[in-house]
Amino acid sequence: MKKIIISSVLLASALFSADGYEVFQKNCVECHVEMMSKSEVVRQFKTLKAPPMLEVSDRLRENIIIKDDDDDIHRYLFVLFVKDYIQNPNLQNSMCHSAALERFGTMPKLKNKLSDAEKQAVAEWMYDRYENVEFK
Repeated sequence: MKKIIISSVLLASALFSADGYEVFQKNCVECHVEMMSKSEVVRQFKTLKAPPMLEVSDRLRENIIIKDDDDDIHRYLFVLFVKDYIQNPNLQNSMCHSAALERFGTMPKLKNKLSDAEKQAVAEWMYDRYENVEFK
């Protein structure tokens, strides 16, 4: 009986969990390019709608500072920030460079309201996707 319950819970969580890349493609890619070098950003700066997602992730990693080097805690705080910012984008919480804020402004509220699972998935995807990728 325990195996059936555990299997059912795992199956249900798999069915209802969101895929972060799919959430990005559906809700973010309209404005955020997934991958772009700094030199390409400079060349296309006036035509971009928002900073590339690699730059956003890199900037958050730089600004979310913890005393010890615990990657799990850093990832947890990164995900919390992204989930909150998606829900409530505002200038006070922005971690963008001043030039990016001047060019793009604060992120507008999303057209589609994301579920908690979608916010979690895209935030985790952002962290994991760019974990060993530098914005250069």
